[in-house]
Amino acid sequence: MSSPALPASTDSLFHHRAYVAFWFARVSSSFGFQMLAVAVGWQIYSLTGSALDLGLIGLVQFFPSVLLALPAGHIADQFERRRIVLFGQIAEWTAITLLAILTLLHAINETGILALMLVISTAKAIESPSMQSMVPALVPPRLLPRAMAVNGSALQAAMIMGPALGGLLYIAGPGVVYTVSAVLYLIAATMMGQLRYEQAPPKREPATLKTLFAGVHFIRERKDILGVISLDLFAVLLGGATALLPIFAKDILHTGPWGLGLLRAAPAVGALLMSFWLAKHSMQRGVGAIMFASVAGFGAATVIFALSTVLWLSLIALFALGAFDMVSMVIRGSLVQLDTPDAMRGRVSAVNGIFINTSNQLGEFESGLLAAWLGAVGASVVGGVGTLVVVGLWMVMFPSLRRRQRLQSDEPVVESATVSQTA
Repeated sequence: MSSPALPASTDSLFHHRAYVAFWFARVSSSFGFQMLAVAVGWQIYSLTGSALDLGLIGLVQFFPSVLLALPAGHIADQFERRRIVLFGQIAEWTAITLLAILTLLHAINETGILALMLVISTAKAIESPSMQSMVPALVPPRLLPRAMAVNGSALQAAMIMGPALGGLLYIAGPGVVYTVSAVLYLIAATMMGQLRYEQAPPKREPATLKTLFAGVHFIRERKDILGVISLDLFAVLLGGATALLPIFAKDILHTGPWGLGLLRAAPAVGALLMSFWLAKHSMQRGVGAIMFASVAGFGAATVIFALSTVLWLSLIALFALGAFDMVSMVIRGSLVQLDTPDAMRGRVSAVNGIFINTSNQLGEFESGLLAAWLGAVGASVVGGVGTLVVVGLWMVMFPSLRRRQRLQSDEPVVESATVSQTA
């Protein structure tokens, strides 16, 4: 029997039991995947000693995320999103369990690992738009920024602790890591299966080019959404200094692997602590200006890091970089979700996902290419200054976004999913 709906005035995310179930599912699967990634990399390199196979791991994850994004967005807007996410997590759990069994039986090879990683990546690509589109239906609109911040804290914690835990468990063997990862995915699927998610039956449409690209058309027509997504795209493309951390650690800061570890952790720690603050404080006014200021802060921190020659200043710059990025990420994510009607959230999230995945990959390539021409310092300075230039241009090109006061638009957005309070 469902519990009675709680008063709309409550400001605690933990009073919304459906969101709590969703959050625990997200935490479990995120930790499981981070542990899995560490074990797969170590195992396949131990089997083959080939750097090419390590690159193939990234390839089998990248292609499904891009090629299946638009179809997955269409599916998210045509069927119940909770079921799609549940299907994806069960498929991932099955593949990870098979990976654990084959490893424990010493019956695995690099082809089998890559094939199972392709299954996992395909399932993640299908579930991703649905996962991102569920949150606005689990909490009231005024709590969405806090929910996004709490989601961000979970992902950052998984990125910080998941690889460390996976590496520690790997001492007992990769099969142990895969087994624990499978258990975490099973927990995630169980929580998702119990979650009460109410979604109005969507209007079924055939998968045509028009419906597949409807998210692209929607974004082009909404200037604020277009500005937010394109700002993120160019900021990530230009501000990819973290891809050059090994060069900075060895040749500029003259530190060892321990220093590189600190440098890699600093942005995640900054983002994690900022997400805790954002989860407790609401941004009520001037969200457009705050977002632009945060992206500018990201660019400035990149320049400071590039010019630093001492470890402590570099760590502070990377810490600030992660914190600024978290602020802009929460604003961007909340604004896109709140400005998009529920019937379009899957396809818009899919397009946003393509931009994010592409900009992350191309950003690393751009940084490496510039570093080959200008050196690591020059490349990072150009990237940081380029980010500041983009911020200035976007403030002129998207004046309504610059002047925007609240995350929720004054224009009505039709919602077809209701808020559920039960789990």
